[in-house]
Amino acid sequence: MNIARFVKSKPKIAITMGDPAGIGPEIILKSLEKIKEICNPIIICDGEFLKKIAKRLNIKLNDEYILDMKNINTKIKVGQINKFAGIVSFQYIKKAVDLALKKEVNAIVTAPINKKSLEEDKINFQGHTEMLAKLTNTKNFAMMLIGDFLRVVLVTTHVSIKDVPKLISKSNIYEKIKLTSIWLKKYFKIRKPVIAVAGLNPHSGENGLFGNEEVKEIIPAVEKARRNLKAEIIGPVPPDVLFYKASKEKYDAVICMYHDQGLIPLKMIAFEKGVNVTLGLPIIRTSPDHGTAYDIAGKGIANPSSFISAVELASFLTK
Repeated sequence: MNIARFVKSKPKIAITMGDPAGIGPEIILKSLEKIKEICNPIIICDGEFLKKIAKRLNIKLNDEYILDMKNINTKIKVGQINKFAGIVSFQYIKKAVDLALKKEVNAIVTAPINKKSLEEDKINFQGHTEMLAKLTNTKNFAMMLIGDFLRVVLVTTHVSIKDVPKLISKSNIYEKIKLTSIWLKKYFKIRKPVIAVAGLNPHSGENGLFGNEEVKEIIPAVEKARRNLKAEIIGPVPPDVLFYKASKEKYDAVICMYHDQGLIPLKMIAFEKGVNVTLGLPIIRTSPDHGTAYDIAGKGIANPSSFISAVELASFLTK
């Protein structure tokens, strides 16, 4: 594939096909006409496999957009966990990261992968975020979810609720606030971001009455951020009022302590258009805020809205 031939005024975006047994191929194909208007898409995939899906969906697919890895040499059963699907989805990601690190593409957008399929081949990562951090040798990173008026950053990600309290530390929280502040300034040109930090416990612990994480870890992290960062840091805000305040006061970002604390409200307002961004990487990476959706894979009913939003954001961030 001759990447250099693309329209110079548009960013080059590497798009990984994701798990071939999921809805990744379908949402990419359904998005193609739209995303061609805003970027030069480079779909990293198995060309023959993607063409078969395109034919089934009656979508025209030109070879000019395909970077063919030719790596699916066995039958993939759509909608089922498959060790081989995990292998090839990892290979697409590695290729995209390599292109981005070499500056051959301006950003990458990743279609969904399945953690269980990766585990079947002993590719053990909690998710895309941790995988990308490893591939780019990044130590400090964070997951930001964007939808409507919310930008949510998670202190802990894909871990059991029972493990969250011991992962809530002053240093971990501070690094997430710092990364968020740097990212908002660099990419959104916000000179002094307003960042709200959620408490962990009901009423943010009520001065230790309902838990001491706020007193021991969250408040010291907030105070350190106020001293060191050129940003307005608010909190810890009680979780039950945080998102109401966010809707009224228009915080530039919200720092949440665990996965569902941040994602439930975000998906309430932007379920079909939420976007995941990885902060701290030396490359730009976005993805749709949903999984492989095996239950609807192959049925032709997958909604590409979140994927289109991910490509739109990636293109914006390259400017």
